[in-house]
Amino acid sequence: MGEAYTITSKKLSEFYIRLTILVGGVLYLLAALSVNYARLDLKFVTLAVVTLFLSSRIIIPIPRFASQISVSDTFIFLTLLLYGGEAAVLLAATEALLSSLRFSKKPTTILFNWGCAACSTAITAIVLNAWFGEITSLRNGPLSMRFVMAVSVMALIQYVANSGIVAVCGALKAGQPVWHTWKKYYLWTSITYFAGASAAGLIAQLINEVGFYALIITTPIIAIVFFTYRTYMKNIEASAAQAEQAERHVQELSHYIAEQERIREQFSQIEKLSALGELASGVAHDFNNTLAGILGRAQLLLRTNDPEKITRGLNIIIKTAEDGAKTVKRIQDFARQRRDHDFEAVSVDQILLDVSEITRPRWKDTAEASNTHIGLDLRIHSNAKVMGDESELREVLVNMVLNAVDAMPNGGVLTLSAEDHGDSVVISVADTGIGMSPDVRSRIFDPFFTTKGKAGMGLGLAVSFGIIRRHEGSVEVESEVGVGTKFQITLPIAKAGAGSLASAQQMEDLVHEGVYEPPAIMPGEKQASILVVDDEQYIRDLLREILESEECSVQLAQDGHEALALLNTTQFDGIFTDVGMPGMSGWELAQAIREQNRSVPIAVITGWGDAVGSDEQRQASIDWVITKPFSADRISEITREIKRRNANPDKNQSAITVAA
Repeated sequence: MGEAYTITSKKLSEFYIRLTILVGGVLYLLAALSVNYARLDLKFVTLAVVTLFLSSRIIIPIPRFASQISVSDTFIFLTLLLYGGEAAVLLAATEALLSSLRFSKKPTTILFNWGCAACSTAITAIVLNAWFGEITSLRNGPLSMRFVMAVSVMALIQYVANSGIVAVCGALKAGQPVWHTWKKYYLWTSITYFAGASAAGLIAQLINEVGFYALIITTPIIAIVFFTYRTYMKNIEASAAQAEQAERHVQELSHYIAEQERIREQFSQIEKLSALGELASGVAHDFNNTLAGILGRAQLLLRTNDPEKITRGLNIIIKTAEDGAKTVKRIQDFARQRRDHDFEAVSVDQILLDVSEITRPRWKDTAEASNTHIGLDLRIHSNAKVMGDESELREVLVNMVLNAVDAMPNGGVLTLSAEDHGDSVVISVADTGIGMSPDVRSRIFDPFFTTKGKAGMGLGLAVSFGIIRRHEGSVEVESEVGVGTKFQITLPIAKAGAGSLASAQQMEDLVHEGVYEPPAIMPGEKQASILVVDDEQYIRDLLREILESEECSVQLAQDGHEALALLNTTQFDGIFTDVGMPGMSGWELAQAIREQNRSVPIAVITGWGDAVGSDEQRQASIDWVITKPFSADRISEITREIKRRNANPDKNQSAITVAA
């Protein structure tokens, strides 16, 4: 479409140029035929020579456009006043032709300028004749208002006609609106026409008073004025060139800024990958230590028959495995993968009070011991409750308070506040410490980034961020170097009646404390038939041994398809299945089982830990979710619950469902 528009514009400009040449030629011919040659005396020849060979050389180029104007307009106006319109048309067209030969080699451009001058001068002469009568009679007599008006109209018509004809041609060539082209390139040229017409009117009056010698006297003055104006236009052109250069510099700077932003984003990604590499290295180191402890201890146990050493070694292996499980949990917290919503209602005001007391030894006792004073400003304007894990939220705030204390080595004010904002509560931790630069502020939640050197691990705020996200909240940071830092945590306010299911750990604690006792297995109970589904052989064998120790009949399947095939031929009292299996996941297997049997107890075993939430558990109609590494006691407890359900099938609907 743009190409078609260019072709059309080019054709229109060519047609317009030819039309101007044709009309100008006709007007030139008519002027040549109708001019009164008897009136063209020696004075006219002198005026024509000055116009054609002197004034036409004094030109002013139009900035940013392939066009120019000359001083000759003054003498064209003078010819119009002294010898009439026909002589002016002939002189103007001839002058334009000779001037064009100096700056253009294109015949069409030369002829267009010739035709344009003939047309604009003819239009001016026709208007003056129509409004003021015979043009040559205007200069007779003393200076009058009629003469001044005639000179003004002459300048205006010549300016509008000449600049208008050229502007239309330029607009068609450039593919721009005529008004835009005229306003941008020709509006300012009006001063030359009005100055030229004024000079011509003054000379005409002087000739009328003192004779033709007035032309010789005033010509240097006209030249000086136009040379001054030319210098002014050169300055304008230089300023325009500087503006264009500045615009280019702005564009280059914008491009540079955009490129720097792209590089910064790439660098940020590289930093994240580097942090991920450090995390992987740290995890590998921790797990190598864990595995070395388990492997070495197991190999030592194979070399001894001493029951005491075996017991002590097994306890060490259990302790080492539990430490490895805690490492996994910390990684999951850091990776922000935990989504479990088994929260309880937590009072925000109580958390802030607890945090202020827990951290008191740091911001008061330790600080005062080092001759540093830190004041606490506690502003609790909320009695809202949020659904969450109280210990985790307390951990986040304690971590932020300790960071704030570290940021005030010379003392200051620590502010803890809470305010309600609609359906949310905003908890703030602010200090008047050293503050952070924008670069540090943008990285504080990145893994392993710390400003404390070897004294910090760089995981505190990263883990805190994961906890806040898990609580469906957000955190914002405001900081200024030398002023202080403010953390704002926004959490949704708990809805009335919100509750939670009991966790497996809570149930185990109740069992250990003697508050809750699971139903005892009566002698002579029917042996339970259990199906174990896991793609790992050692996990299947481990579960089989634990279940057989609970006097269960166990069948094994290595994937979901094999399990479904067994379910088609065998009836089971309970099912243990892994989540992450090739071909069919544990969730998909559970859904397939529920389509056939809505009552058989199902326990899902997963290595994703707390990333499995109770919402997913309910959607899949799962009875238990067991996290790896699991304990034998946990498997035994679920096995006894399965036996109890089979012994009391009518009470299955009221069984307690917990998530591990």
